Amino acid sequence: MALVGTVAILVLLAAILSSRVSPIVALVVVPIVASLSLGFGLETSKFMAAGVGQIAPIAAMFVFSILFFGVMTDAGMLEPLIARIVRVANGRPTWITTGTALLALLVHLDGSGAVCFLVTIPAMRPLYDRMGMDRRVLACTASLAAGVNFLPWTGPTIRAAASLHIPAASIFLPMIPVQIVGLVFVFAVSWWLGRREQIRIRAQVIVAGEESVGPGDARDALRRPHLLWPNVAITLIVMAAVISGKVEPMVAFMGGTAVALMLNYPSAAAQKERVEAHARAAILMTSILFAAGIFTGILNGTGMIQAMAAAAAGQVPSAAASHIPTGLAVLSMPLSLIFDPDSFYFGILPVMAHLHTAAGGQPIAVAQAALLGQMTTGFPVSPLTPATFLVAGLAGIELGAHQRFAIPFLFAASLVMTAAALVLGLF
Repeated sequence: MALVGTVAILVLLAAILSSRVSPIVALVVVPIVASLSLGFGLETSKFMAAGVGQIAPIAAMFVFSILFFGVMTDAGMLEPLIARIVRVANGRPTWITTGTALLALLVHLDGSGAVCFLVTIPAMRPLYDRMGMDRRVLACTASLAAGVNFLPWTGPTIRAAASLHIPAASIFLPMIPVQIVGLVFVFAVSWWLGRREQIRIRAQVIVAGEESVGPGDARDALRRPHLLWPNVAITLIVMAAVISGKVEPMVAFMGGTAVALMLNYPSAAAQKERVEAHARAAILMTSILFAAGIFTGILNGTGMIQAMAAAAAGQVPSAAASHIPTGLAVLSMPLSLIFDPDSFYFGILPVMAHLHTAAGGQPIAVAQAALLGQMTTGFPVSPLTPATFLVAGLAGIELGAHQRFAIPFLFAASLVMTAAALVLGLF
């Protein structure tokens, strides 16, 4: 079972990264074949239904967030801000990319990766488009900031603390210097990506002989400049509701979409037209989200993930037990592509901690090593988390393109923090 699960995940990753098949096909066909090969037969459908049920609230949130931000963009709410930022940036994408990292970092203080991406990417995407910047840079920069920003109340830290019965603050506080190093790396990479975009854009301008292309008449007809401040107020209310956690994100976006449509496009025909205009993007990514639910539902329902966790934990030689934190820190980010957070932190981590303790080490070092990549820097590119699909969908790029572009930077961030932890004597 562990072998079949490993093969299934590797085949999925290869299929998506190579772009040989669509993510929907890979996410549905691969786990079904794996389940049938293990003899689960028609029971596979139950696993699929359970997975889809778990992903449904996230899919609903995604649909209405796309509609909400789409309507607000159509109405021109971001136009004054974008125009001002473009003037201030004065052709310097480095300001845009570092600003993206800062915004993502601040929004992610609530600990929710989904909220971070739902706020950061739709807000910055029109600006990237106006500047002619690569959307993969937007997705990568936001992913880096969110991934390095692990906190005592984020999911991986809470899971590590609960699994090893160690206070979350005890795990996190010694890691603050390491995280600072990681954040310096994030802003350095963000600046470098912006600089690279700046060189590319200027080269294109020289070849094309023009500076930019403004919005067409069709887009101008949708603008509602007289409703700028009401639209800003609606957006701030929706964002506050989402970030506060007191209202379910899907409910906030549903309500915000309805109000935005009624305010900006009062007629039923205009409202239908705006919904249809953004329906293609919403349906495409929602279908991928449901397919991802099928994939995780089957892998968890059949027990493949649990078997993989047990098998991986049992492969550590006793002689290497004292070096577990270092090895785990190096592998923690890639392990996000194979193990979901619950299976890793509640399945593999306790075994690793026990082996390290038997060799004279401290279990807290194992927890800290895991946090340097496992579903921290790894979560925005893992096919086992909905956030990955949110990033790609909101940025309007192919999933494989996002993973190919972002994985090297996210892995590098993990390695930089690992080196910092070793220099600081954390483990």
